[in-house]
This record gives sequence, structure tokens and C-alpha cells, in this order.
Amino acid sequence: MKTRILTNWNFTRALYVLMGTLVIIQSVVNKQWFGVAFGCYFASMGLFAFGCASGSCVSNASAKHHKVDNIEEEVVFEELKSK
Repeated sequence: MKTRILTNWNFTRALYVLMGTLVIIQSVVNKQWFGVAFGCYFASMGLFAFGCASGSCVSNASAKHHKVDNIEEEVVFEELKSK
């Protein structure tokens, strides 16, 4: 867990932590308690690197993990005759 928090930081993770913290602070000041939970969710995404903050929502990152083999198969067509 310690290595997950301390490594692989990028701009997106830092932005999630920063914006989540700002939402938490603003929600506490305005006594909007649902906003605290909302801010905690986004701050934890950045802090613990899960969800979109870890880069797994990007199509290039997900395509990297799912390798598809390009295997060509011969397609056999059957001719249908109408009466």
C-alpha cells in the first residue's frame, strides 16, 4: 500500500487529490455533508491510484492490457439459390 501511494504520481493524480481536498474544505465550510463524501471519493482516487486517476479510463492504457491476436481465418461462403 505504501508503494502504491508513494510511486507513479502524475498530473492527473495530483489534480484529483487537490480538487478532492478543495471540495472537502468547501463542503465543510458550507455544511454540505454530502459534498464531503464526494470530495473524499475523488481525493482517495488520486491518493490510492484507482479508477480514472490511475489512467485506466484512457483508451490507450486499456488497449495496452488487452492484446488481440490478428489471426486470419479463411471464410467459406455458401451460395443460396432461390426458386
